[in-house]
Amino acid sequence: MENYVKIQAKRSPNVNLKVIPGHFVTPNSHVNYYMDMTTMKSRLNEAKAVAVALSQDIISSTVVDTIVCMEGTSVIGAFLADELTKAGIVSMNSHKTIYIVKPEYNHGGQMIFRDNSRMMIENKHLLVLMPSITTGIAGARVVSGLTYYGGKISAIVSIFSAATKVAGYPVHALFTPADLPDYRSYLPDDCELCRMNKKIDAFCNGYGYSLID
Repeated sequence: MENYVKIQAKRSPNVNLKVIPGHFVTPNSHVNYYMDMTTMKSRLNEAKAVAVALSQDIISSTVVDTIVCMEGTSVIGAFLADELTKAGIVSMNSHKTIYIVKPEYNHGGQMIFRDNSRMMIENKHLLVLMPSITTGIAGARVVSGLTYYGGKISAIVSIFSAATKVAGYPVHALFTPADLPDYRSYLPDDCELCRMNKKIDAFCNGYGYSLID
């Protein structure tokens, strides 16, 4: 799948999102573009540029004790913690520093935190970092899981988001459908692409895609 195009972030010339047109199935929807964030998550200079851009949306009055990194965003999360620290974001942790954590999931798909890591979530102010948000369903599950463990949501940030809010919390995103006007997301049982008999190109989630031969 090399037929991608790059979209430059409006407020950051160093951040470019690769988008691939087609028919893609996500865990909660069908979409007509796949957002390839592989190098954003794993290449040093790109991850840092994304973190710098995301940090600009976090106001100085926001309290961040822990960054919860979803779907392979831990490298970005580390740089984001550094940027927020330099910007003077307040942390209530006793060591005056920001924790960076990624959740574990059990066989039933439920978010879990082991006893040794719960202290990074319980009664902490959490910044949720997600690569992309389409319907907001997955994001709502994340918020539900974190609040179950006693976390307090301070902010939700995402590289791309088609939703403006998740579980009532505003989403701060670098890219939105305004950057890709013909982007479409459909519920699985009401997909225009399926009705047009367009073959499914790949199954995808926040970690990547698997082509259908």
